[in-house]
Amino acid sequence: MKYVIRFQKTGVICYTSHLDIMKVFKRSFKRAGIKLAYSQGFNPHPKMGFAQPLSLGYESLDEYIEFETADAPPIPGTAIAMDKEEILEKMRELMPEGLELLSIEEARHNKTLAANTIAAEYVIEIPIMEGRPAEWPLDAGEMRDTYMGQKEILTLKKQKKKKEPVTVNIRPKIREMMFEPSEKILRIEALLDSGSDSNLSPELVIATVLEKFGLKVSRSDIRVLRKKIHFKQQKYN
Repeated sequence: MKYVIRFQKTGVICYTSHLDIMKVFKRSFKRAGIKLAYSQGFNPHPKMGFAQPLSLGYESLDEYIEFETADAPPIPGTAIAMDKEEILEKMRELMPEGLELLSIEEARHNKTLAANTIAAEYVIEIPIMEGRPAEWPLDAGEMRDTYMGQKEILTLKKQKKKKEPVTVNIRPKIREMMFEPSEKILRIEALLDSGSDSNLSPELVIATVLEKFGLKVSRSDIRVLRKKIHFKQQKYN
């Protein structure tokens, strides 16, 4: 059977890496008595994966992990197989603080969730303290028009195979952005391309927003929350 678990990742566990979160789930499946199916070949690995990796330091209200069981996992002492809700409850008992499992469904897609991911909604909160523009807060509509009205939004992006960063235009990958400026914080809601076909990191959006509006803010003070993931096919929320 193939299943999809929807979960949240909030609080200090956001500083736990993607690979370590994968290990948490793998160990929890084993402790819960859920036998995962494995790939074939020289180096077999469990058939499980996330819809879209979450960057270190990001929180999320809408994460997904899909997995495939090798067979129906029996409940100890009985001949009855666990149903999906029992799988969810057993896994919930083993999750560390900050990982909240919300629901479980049987997989209803042909490709992997990663291949079906097309976009993601983010909330970006930028504190406005020292170094803010003289005229602040700016008008929300004017900020959106000023930023989204650019034909090109150029920034430097690191390439995996190249030592030097290259200049890229991120404007085509920004589907929508809304600005909510206040005296102490700039809140941005952004819908960005996400997935294997086209992907835009919120980090590039943050860098270009700071530059465009002359904001001097340390990156460590900026909060990023992934609010929702969008899929080509069936949703699970």
